[in-house]
Amino acid sequence: MDEPSAGGKATLDRDSWIQAAIGVLAEEGIDGVRVEVLAKRCKVTKGSFYWHFRDRQDLLSAVLADWREGRIRDITKQTAAMPGQELDQIHHVIDVYSANRNRRGILIELAVRDWARRDAEAAVVVEEVDRVRLELGQRLFLQRGVPDREAAARSLLLYAYVFGQSLMNYDHFATDIPALKNWIAGHIAGDEA
Repeated sequence: MDEPSAGGKATLDRDSWIQAAIGVLAEEGIDGVRVEVLAKRCKVTKGSFYWHFRDRQDLLSAVLADWREGRIRDITKQTAAMPGQELDQIHHVIDVYSANRNRRGILIELAVRDWARRDAEAAVVVEEVDRVRLELGQRLFLQRGVPDREAAARSLLLYAYVFGQSLMNYDHFATDIPALKNWIAGHIAGDEA
């Protein structure tokens, strides 16, 4: 439900508040996500906030839910493979997550993980997202006929690689980064010669 417009002043819907909070989270961390900061940034009154949320904790829970749903939706989409296409899909996952140097996405991921170190609700959400990511990765390997234990290990390696490399500045490490990434992908996927 949209809030009523108060004398022509700007209004925000619930999702706009959540997205603004995620932006502040990425830039300033969880401590920066405060009602006053968001209202000022969005050029609206705090009353606008309370039209959509009971309190700051209600907003924070909504931010976690949005992050969780987005991450699970994304990894579910990225790991979906037609029968017989699992190897191609594994390479696709590696390529998508290791080629995309989305600075904002990385900042949000890091901020949510930092938040989870200090907050039980955030920790549960991060653990769930990681579990789903690993299980869906493992499923791709299992569908290729990889034994359970090895599929679990390759899935963990896959995510350790894509998240680890997303935090590094390795562009000047070697002269042929694409060849190195291709070699790594082949070893993770299990198609090394």
